[in-house]
Amino acid sequence: MSVPVEAAAGAALDVLSRFRVEFYECLYARADALFELTDAILCKDGPVRTLVDLSLQAEHRRGHGALYQALNTGWVEPARLRALLASLPVPRAVEGRIVLAVDISNWLRPDAETSPDRLFCHVYGRGRSKDQFIPGWPYSFVAVLESGRTSWCRLLDAVRLGPADDAAAVTAAQLRDVIGRIVAAGHWRTGEPELLIVADAGYDLARLAFLLADLPVEVCGRLRSDRVLARDPAPHNAAPRPGRPRMHGTPFALARATTWGDPQIETRTATTRYGTAIATAWDRLHPRLTRRSAWIADQNAELPILHGLVVRLTVEHLPGGRDPDPVWLWSSRPGADARHVDQLWQAYLRRFDLEHTFRLLKQTLGWTTPKLREPASADVWTWLIIVAHTQLWLARQAVKDLRRPWERPLPANKLTPARVRRGFRNICAKAARPAAAPKPSRPGPGRPLGSSNRARAPRHTPGKTVKRAETLDQHYGRTG
Repeated sequence: MSVPVEAAAGAALDVLSRFRVEFYECLYARADALFELTDAILCKDGPVRTLVDLSLQAEHRRGHGALYQALNTGWVEPARLRALLASLPVPRAVEGRIVLAVDISNWLRPDAETSPDRLFCHVYGRGRSKDQFIPGWPYSFVAVLESGRTSWCRLLDAVRLGPADDAAAVTAAQLRDVIGRIVAAGHWRTGEPELLIVADAGYDLARLAFLLADLPVEVCGRLRSDRVLARDPAPHNAAPRPGRPRMHGTPFALARATTWGDPQIETRTATTRYGTAIATAWDRLHPRLTRRSAWIADQNAELPILHGLVVRLTVEHLPGGRDPDPVWLWSSRPGADARHVDQLWQAYLRRFDLEHTFRLLKQTLGWTTPKLREPASADVWTWLIIVAHTQLWLARQAVKDLRRPWERPLPANKLTPARVRRGFRNICAKAARPAAAPKPSRPGPGRPLGSSNRARAPRHTPGKTVKRAETLDQHYGRTG
């Protein structure tokens, strides 16, 4: 029996109100100003262009000075807010499986010489030799993906990478905490399918799977087309020979088809946009690890053999008439069947929903718009943006579609985040609003007129501040 639209909207509004009250309890300093600043982000007509423009919104009942003070001296309790985000309903993919996507998005600050903890962020450009490294603050996001063609996902966590952080280690710790909160909230129980983590080619998939081996997760991500993996060595029937046994067999080069051999699995799926999608899979392939970077810490430890499944995905055509290139995927769980192979590449394609979310955060909600100096202020603003996006996700069943004359009508369960935000102001007055009314106050005296600021802000050089203590030559005792 279908649920009436009014009942679904009322239930969604109740969940949204409870979330707003609990979010207000997560604000430990400047709570009223931060709460109303989040409402101003959601209720503004059009994209957020400037930070001070939000103080002119009717939902922000305080002055612009309170807005800046809230970001500079306010405090959002991260642990409590993370637990609140994990307690909300979690979308599930095929067969009730939870799919987590992890990716890094950069808040570029090239001219902020007085801002500390900046790193050189890799920015992709169009054409050859267009990639750049621009100073900024990289943030690692974790989100739950939905099934089907959509631009929605549920943001669960965000961590800013510092100059002394190892991206793989920070990501593994972040995922471990997120999975722990999901299990604690009762969204996953023993006996259910493993959680699937999808990542792009910028991650060290083997190390990520090694660091999360004790958790019920499967790591799947894209491989660069120039990677070379290895098979298991063939058994020797002759008498044993002296020396160390072989660890790697024949190579499997993604760029050389002569090294592939016959695949163990091949599936064909008809799609509406790409024609027939052909997925071929080879089982029990492992990357050849070397003692450098992450694997240099323990000289006496044996390098692990991490078996996995390699999937090659090809389609007939791409939108716009472009020639399709094959996509290579690696999964940390060998022994998959044809059904599981199709789930892997379909879940990876859903990872691009997180890219649409990044575009919404930056271009519509104004995540990278403020010119904040301190990284702590940037963290507070990032949490407000995540809360704003979560409120849009909760309100998509309660808002009415205020479409433009040139836009197509959409059902209530198919509204995009931007169209949900367009009608959020109409339900904001019906939802709970725990922020107190502003009190009159007098502005401070400020700096005397005509005097200059003598406290010059310190300058910071972007980049890594912690270098590796030993080189490869020192590690192995070589002197040249």
